[in-house]
Amino acid sequence: MTEKREAGTEKRRQELCDYVMQAVDLSHDLTDEELYDLIDESICTRIKDEYISIGEKLRLRKDIFNSIRRLDILQELVEDTSISEIMVNGENQIFIEQNGRMERWERCFSSRQKLEEVVQQIVAGANRIINESCPIVDARLSDGSRVNIVLPPVALEGPIITIRKFPDEALDMERLVELNSLTSEAAEFLKKLVIAGYNIFISGGTGCGKTTFLNALSNDIPKDERIITIEDSAELQIRSIPNLVRLEVRNANAEGKNEVSIRDLIKSSLRMRPDRIIVGEVRDAAAIDMLQALNTGHNGMSTGHSNSPADMLSRLETMVLLGTDIPLVAVRKQIASAIDIVIHLGRLRDKSRRVLEIAEVLDCVDGEIELNRIFEFVEEGVSAEGKIVGNLKGKAESLIRRQKLNHAGLIL
Repeated sequence: MTEKREAGTEKRRQELCDYVMQAVDLSHDLTDEELYDLIDESICTRIKDEYISIGEKLRLRKDIFNSIRRLDILQELVEDTSISEIMVNGENQIFIEQNGRMERWERCFSSRQKLEEVVQQIVAGANRIINESCPIVDARLSDGSRVNIVLPPVALEGPIITIRKFPDEALDMERLVELNSLTSEAAEFLKKLVIAGYNIFISGGTGCGKTTFLNALSNDIPKDERIITIEDSAELQIRSIPNLVRLEVRNANAEGKNEVSIRDLIKSSLRMRPDRIIVGEVRDAAAIDMLQALNTGHNGMSTGHSNSPADMLSRLETMVLLGTDIPLVAVRKQIASAIDIVIHLGRLRDKSRRVLEIAEVLDCVDGEIELNRIFEFVEEGVSAEGKIVGNLKGKAESLIRRQKLNHAGLIL
């Protein structure tokens, strides 16, 4: 019975949407208010003999507007601040991550064509192109949410959309301490390292909060510095730095030309008189350019996917070797010289995001990079609510390389 009612509601919505589109005056652009007036008139005209509650009419009104001007049924999810991830697996399956839990949403697109229209609307808004010959694209929504889209024939079940949403207000370190992501001691330790200009790498798996943590760290950057941010798709929300330059890559056009890569932007940023370079994520041969920048007197921060601090350094080795043919020992010496601290994040089985390890990168000895583990997460049990109880254990005083702290006049 419920399915029949939902099907009837969806059919009515689609009929009204088609009616509104036919009634639109194409000779001029309608404002949002004019479109709402047209929708209201259509609802009164088309369903005057059928009883519909005020709530249903308002829902119908908003759905039709979203279908024409916004992202159709996805708009409701985009506006819901409790949802952190939206996953569209073709027109018939939509999954959401809400409050750390993943579940299937009850609604779906009216047709494959409508989903494809939404895809084109998203990529057009980000000045990108997607089609069968170029079926994969990364973009962002107007609110800063990150979007990945994959089209057939690569995606077998139809167009795939993955939207990663970010908080309206970037979290600071104090808020992360309140959420038990790290201890106040570790937060104060990292704050001093950021002020002193330590080169920091944030590692972890997908969805563990690397970008959020990088945003939080950036709040402690001295306000008189000039910051250059470099990203595939602009996600960072650095608002505390007046002298901020934000750079974003440009994909190649349909002819495969005019691409501007992360490597190009890192090289260009060195001529912009940066005090600090922040690379959103390193995932390819751009690692060599980032390391060279950090080894030539520039301070910086970045993120990358890995399972541990040691694994992050190993992945950096691999990425560097993709871009240049030099001995492995030389690569490791470059990494040990360029990166001071690796912060490793993770998602525990209760879905909470925690700092699992803070490690200092030491010298390359006998061909191996040494790590000094300053903080490590120790699990102490599980609460009655099923939450993992534990904290970072360690001592900030165990930091070995203190030259930058001394130059900044800071004491741990």
